[in-house]
Amino acid sequence: MNIQVIRVVDRWAGSVLCSLGGVLTGKRPIPQSPETIAIIQLWGIGESILTLPSITAVKDHFPKARLTVIATKRNKCVFSGQPFIDVLQVMPLKPLQILSFCSKHRRAFDLVIDMEEYLNISALVSFFIGKFRVGFSHGARAGLYHKKVGYNDLQHCSEAFADLARSLGIKVKIKKLIPVHFTDADTKKVNAMLKESKLQKDRLVLIAPSVAESAKQRMWPLDRFASVADHLIGEGKQVAFIGIGQEQPVIQKILDMMKQKAENLAGKTTLPETACLAAQAILLIGNDSGPMHLSAAMGAKTIGLFGPNLPVRFRPLGKDNVAIYKATCHCSPAINIHKGEFKDCEEDGACMKSIQVEDVEKEVKRLLQ
Repeated sequence: MNIQVIRVVDRWAGSVLCSLGGVLTGKRPIPQSPETIAIIQLWGIGESILTLPSITAVKDHFPKARLTVIATKRNKCVFSGQPFIDVLQVMPLKPLQILSFCSKHRRAFDLVIDMEEYLNISALVSFFIGKFRVGFSHGARAGLYHKKVGYNDLQHCSEAFADLARSLGIKVKIKKLIPVHFTDADTKKVNAMLKESKLQKDRLVLIAPSVAESAKQRMWPLDRFASVADHLIGEGKQVAFIGIGQEQPVIQKILDMMKQKAENLAGKTTLPETACLAAQAILLIGNDSGPMHLSAAMGAKTIGLFGPNLPVRFRPLGKDNVAIYKATCHCSPAINIHKGEFKDCEEDGACMKSIQVEDVEKEVKRLLQ
């Protein structure tokens, strides 16, 4: 099921079901020693990465509890292999399979923390599987939670997730992101790929030019990525473009605009392999998207490009990381994830076009000095 269909069904059918479920949700005391805990995060790769500091804080606070993360096929790799997660449960986003999942796990968890920002699906799942439920306070979905927490969009998204845990008396301090797990086999494959492409780690710059299908307006103009890549290669660096398989044509357009030669690695790495690749690169440049957060989590120097969304919410966390934002159009921010708003720029992408090639090259020079 694609994202647009999910949104429509979730918004209309989900809202009605949440309103009905809210009538049945009474008051309960916060569990002091839950034996089973579930944390729900169903969609974005970037948001999933930003939940990890809070999830580990929950586990530290309740070390004896069996902690389950409920994810989907799309984002499961973010949680796979993390030592503080006892069980990773993958739930398909199809109506009959969601019903089957809820039936199988009915009231199986003493505590459920719903870290989805706006999908009604996650709230409904928490209603069926959780005895005590925590979630954000906006929308019809809020009626299904015993503990409701306001979503503060004037702070980083990772802090919004932390607020859910803090509402239970859990101390959360986010100093840095937690790396995504990758295996020795992932490292072996990445090293072989680098060798075959004659890419050297101490010269490697990654560029992630695409964005999730939910908000294409976050993409910086392709010709400007081409100019930055040419500049980097002219300065003695090597450039590899990364992304999923469907993004190969977009990257090929950039390569066709370039004067220098760069590598198109789109579709050639899994998410753990991309994490391994990012950990070995000297820099990543990307739009406000999952690869940007992945790079920051792996400790790579990262430059994020922002327009329809605000850096205060989704900048790449890390001491030396940079968010470039120069939008002057009145419609920015046009994206409010917690409200499910993904509006197009009213000025033909002016918010992203306001970022000049020179702005990026200036930050590249500063970070790589």
